[in-house]
Amino acid sequence: MVAELGHFALVLAFAVAIAQSIIPLWGAHKGYAEPMRFAESAAMMSLLLIGFAFAALTYGFINSDFSLRVVYSNSHSDKPYLFKIAGVWGNHEGSMLLWVLILALYGALVAAFGSNIPPALRARALSVQAMVAVAFLAFILFTSNPFERMDPVPIDGTGLNPLLQDWALAAHPPFLYMGYVGLSMPFSFAVAALIEGRVDAAWARWVRPWTLLAWSTLTVGIALGSYWAYYELGWGGWWFWDPVENASFMPWLLAAALLHSAVVVEKRSTLKSWTILLAILAFSLSLLGTFIVRSGLLTSVHAFANDPERGVFILGILVVATGGSLALYAWRAPQMAPEGVFAPVSRESGLILNNLLLSVATAVVFIGTLYPLFVEALTDNKISVGPPFFNMGFSPLMIAILIAMPVGAALPWKRGDLPRVMRKLWTAAALSLLVGAMFAMWRTGGPLFAPLGIAIAFWAIFGVLVDLGERVRIGRAPASESLRRLARLPRAAWGQAIAHIGVGVCAFGIVGITAWATEDIRVAQVGDMIPLAGYDIRFDGVERTQGPNYRIDGGQFTIFRDGRQIAELVSEKRFYPVQRTQTTEAGIRASLVEDIYIVIGDKQEGGGWAVRSYVKPFANWIWLGALIMTLGGILSLTDRRHRVGAPNRAKPAGKADVVAAE
Repeated sequence: MVAELGHFALVLAFAVAIAQSIIPLWGAHKGYAEPMRFAESAAMMSLLLIGFAFAALTYGFINSDFSLRVVYSNSHSDKPYLFKIAGVWGNHEGSMLLWVLILALYGALVAAFGSNIPPALRARALSVQAMVAVAFLAFILFTSNPFERMDPVPIDGTGLNPLLQDWALAAHPPFLYMGYVGLSMPFSFAVAALIEGRVDAAWARWVRPWTLLAWSTLTVGIALGSYWAYYELGWGGWWFWDPVENASFMPWLLAAALLHSAVVVEKRSTLKSWTILLAILAFSLSLLGTFIVRSGLLTSVHAFANDPERGVFILGILVVATGGSLALYAWRAPQMAPEGVFAPVSRESGLILNNLLLSVATAVVFIGTLYPLFVEALTDNKISVGPPFFNMGFSPLMIAILIAMPVGAALPWKRGDLPRVMRKLWTAAALSLLVGAMFAMWRTGGPLFAPLGIAIAFWAIFGVLVDLGERVRIGRAPASESLRRLARLPRAAWGQAIAHIGVGVCAFGIVGITAWATEDIRVAQVGDMIPLAGYDIRFDGVERTQGPNYRIDGGQFTIFRDGRQIAELVSEKRFYPVQRTQTTEAGIRASLVEDIYIVIGDKQEGGGWAVRSYVKPFANWIWLGALIMTLGGILSLTDRRHRVGAPNRAKPAGKADVVAAE
């Protein structure tokens, strides 16, 4: 009965979304207040109805209701409760329900906290948001019903994919969807602005908080997925340029560009057309990621479905949403003339360079991800585009961004003096070169580029610190005055500085693990010593134990350095009897300097076990950098200016629905 109520709630939510997509839009066009206010009530009702449906499905998983096909296929009575709950979104149908729940959540947040937004713009944005909801609720109800029953009812389920039975993968999809789906809100505001025909500083102020929230949660989601791949899959890597990884990375890149572009619109009333385009493309790439995961194009641990018919449905949503919004953009964009004038050397130009580099980087990832799929679709020939392509095309662009980042942040608005800015940054340059030289002496044997890469990463970090010092006049004013200035810096300025530091920290970790990682692969007998990068690793044997719903073969290892024991590690091979599947849990001694990483393989016919050992320098700086970036985004989100609202919009010369002369 609970499942039927959940299904009925989805049907009602579908009807409410249809009404929300039509009535407020008509009311905004006519200038009628009551139809516009209907958008807020409908957004709240949609959240309640979809939330109830999601709770009903969760109830089925927790109580092991195997009459539901999705529960039977993705759960088991012996599975721990955490992974029973994670099973709700660890499948195609449940993950789509989470998708529309988060979509409804963003709409309800705008309805609840958007009182400072003009009623017409708010009504139009919520109508566009509802149109997206209509499409995906139709997809769920007609092709992916999570409440489909089975008859006869099975005694037990088949269980969740063992690779997904992990805390990081339990949290990964909700955070990823908060980012993916969250980009629908800037998209809705962009389309609403195109319909209204106005993009101004106030509009940019309203768009920034939603973009910040989406970008910050997407950062967490990507970082959790990367960390899970590092310790769970047993290959010692943190990024493989997998198409599904790329599908989340591309919207993240464009969301970062959108954040910077919206600042220019807010401060200088320029880059309006570009900001609108970025908002459209960022969400379109989120839809593309949804299509890739669910179309059957890929066989991947990330993929939720292998049904081409479902893929065609999502492709239709992608074509209509992207094509329709771009057609509207083509009609309106020429009328959105920039107002601000700026010199080639200015902060505006620096942000334009930043956005160009991020956009080209996104294009590189897009081509590398989609090209093999196009070739296979057209010729039936399978090709692969691997890390060498992405590293060659993407890395130079990221290096350019890191180099330009401190310079652009230090330039003044409208017109700047580049030699003067560089004189301010000479301390950062000297310190970063010093750090690079120290690493060249400390870490020998790696690629020649590595110390330079370290210097560039620290240039980004020191550049931020020097810029903060310049803002508060450290060394040029009394200490009390500098502290007072420091305390009075807006939270958005602190957030920007912290996020940029996070980028440098992440880059440092990437250079370190790429340049100086070492590995050893061998068949080891019990008692063998494995020398690796100054460590001695003793293989002490394999012990069999029982987990909650799996059997463990745990490889026991003791780590020595200079003859002194420093750690004991256990690397596990887990066997899940329900799915008849094995997984690997790496044994990791983690630190900020380097990780010792050991994976136990299969028992060999001639005796001994396959053992892979790695030393991964500075690996954890990658995820530390992602955490710092997220903290910067959240701190910016708490800026009082986002809570209080934007300045009043200037009244247009003509009707509200006609493009204002700019």
